[in-house]
Amino acid sequence: MLGWLVALCITILVVLIWPGSKYFANKSKTDTLLQGFEISQQAAKENTGRCDSDRKGSDGTGEKSRTVAFICKPSALANYLLKNCRTFSNFTPCFGWTWKASALLQSVYEACWPYDSPVQFVRDNLQLSDEGLVALDWAVPSYQKRRRTSSHSTSPVLLIIPNSFGKITRNVLKLCETALSHGYLPAVFNRRSHNGTPLTTLKLQQFGDPADLREAVRYIRHRQPAGRLYAVSESTGSGLLLSYLGECGSSSYVTAAVCLSPVFRCQSWFESGLCWPLQWALVLYQKICLSRYKTVLHETIQTDTLFSSCSLRSLEESLFCQSGLMSSASAAPSGSCNNTAGAWDTYWERNEPLRDVDEVAIPVLSVCAQDDPVRGDTQSTIPLELFETNPHFFLLLTERGGHCGFSTQPEESAFSAAGSAAVQNSATANRGTMWCHKALLEFFRATTDFFAAEERAKQLAARRRGLGGGAGGRVFRHRSVSTCKRVPACSHNIHAIYNWQRSYTR
Repeated sequence: MLGWLVALCITILVVLIWPGSKYFANKSKTDTLLQGFEISQQAAKENTGRCDSDRKGSDGTGEKSRTVAFICKPSALANYLLKNCRTFSNFTPCFGWTWKASALLQSVYEACWPYDSPVQFVRDNLQLSDEGLVALDWAVPSYQKRRRTSSHSTSPVLLIIPNSFGKITRNVLKLCETALSHGYLPAVFNRRSHNGTPLTTLKLQQFGDPADLREAVRYIRHRQPAGRLYAVSESTGSGLLLSYLGECGSSSYVTAAVCLSPVFRCQSWFESGLCWPLQWALVLYQKICLSRYKTVLHETIQTDTLFSSCSLRSLEESLFCQSGLMSSASAAPSGSCNNTAGAWDTYWERNEPLRDVDEVAIPVLSVCAQDDPVRGDTQSTIPLELFETNPHFFLLLTERGGHCGFSTQPEESAFSAAGSAAVQNSATANRGTMWCHKALLEFFRATTDFFAAEERAKQLAARRRGLGGGAGGRVFRHRSVSTCKRVPACSHNIHAIYNWQRSYTR
């Protein structure tokens, strides 16, 4: 009994002391890194404005410490974001002797602690071209009697991609709640066998294979043709979103996208591994989810090797580096992971999220924290050169925030219910909105307004050229002026994919 009391006292001391010690140990390193970003972007300030936000020190001395760095290539859109997205520089993380100041504790809290969400979900099971199933969970307010939204609705659709393990976290539920209060139609994408989705084929979705997501987006476009489509991914789910945006390019149908605490260099992330408690928990969770299909999976893979895996890498190899669950076009011979040293590298050549990053044609915002315990060290895990050279990518790098945590001081987390009282009851309005959710919604609004202004300017210029007389005037009178880039036709035929008479949709 005495031993248990001593262990409990030590645990309490670690929980109380560790956050503060980590803060004081990493403060100088963090400030140095953010100041380095400011120095590297000094030449771009004339074009993009100030890229780092300042905040007074928590000790009240007036000392400036940088908490958010906005890293991007100078552009007109970057200027517009800096001018109109005030949330980017309005982040006040938790400091001092509180558990929310610990990156690990707030990350575990957001991932594992239950959340009594006021929203309910209506599921659409979508039958894919290979007879497989994925699911879309549409979030609706709990007090709304009508469970379905009209196909003629012009409300924007927010496609949410959870982490690659299928865990629906507090972050996803809070995002659905916040998106509803701002007039969005949130839809959570569930991969094959994830979150109760039946596994009807002997095929699981590879880490960066966007084929299933492409068909789901086509379904959303068919169901809500009048609304804009935005996408948000969480954690390792960003690998799927970035793969989709890279492969589809300008035909992705997505207006703008946001990655919350993304993992960019996924192969090295699987190889280096996490600290053993986090890795053990993720491996155990994935084994529990796959255990219900153990009998059928035994026909194609070595389930003994699968369920005896002790790391994320060995689990991924057991699932996808054997012939059973790989597509016939790209499958390696059975057992090739054991016999061929390059099979693991070949797998990531097809699934690395940044393999087609140059083809991305929409604005993508990434929100990351330097103290992220899941992603790892900032310098080696975040491709800073991508954000400094590619005009489509923007990075919000915070000093603190953990993994999908971004906890703020109590006075900063009060939810503003202005404009949302008609769609949200008072109990929901008092819950508070996470800073990262405010930032991504403001990013969507700003990018949409920017493109709308650009479109109006192009149309006005075209009219002026057409009314100027000469050949231009004659062409203008006989031909309509279109400044929209023609979207390439998708290779999939939605009517061939979805047979509504035998659909699994309910």
